Amino acid sequence: MTSGIDMSRECKHVFEQIRKLKQHRYAIFVIQDENEIKVERLGMRESNYSDFLEDLRRSGPNQCRFAVYDYAYQHQCQGTSSTCLKEKLFLMLWCPTLARIKDKMLYSSTFAVLKKEFAGIQKCIQATDLDEACCNSVEEQLRSLDRE
Repeated sequence: MTSGIDMSRECKHVFEQIRKLKQHRYAIFVIQDENEIKVERLGMRESNYSDFLEDLRRSGPNQCRFAVYDYAYQHQCQGTSSTCLKEKLFLMLWCPTLARIKDKMLYSSTFAVLKKEFAGIQKCIQATDLDEACCNSVEEQLRSLDRE
């Protein structure tokens, strides 16, 4: 079931700027007036994961958001001592525990719209608190996709 909420053209454009052009590290999206998904914040390419978490929670401890992040990490290639840089795009549904039930339902039902529209997402993550959204938790989920 989806919510019937549409995504603005800007969202798709920003997603392509992250995925193809590597112009931003991340984007945070908000449902505006319960009828359209809009870009709320962009993270510069030099931004780090702490900046992302700060921006994700900037609107308050009870506000839901969506986010796309281009996550980079070092991967140890099997059978060698060398490492290589890996980048993976993840889509996050941030629904803090303190959020209103109505907001959680709205964001959860709209998450499918973003999954469908954002081709190239390697992992979808749902987080309700900082433990689930923290760098270690996210990286562990992304690394689980790596081939040995």
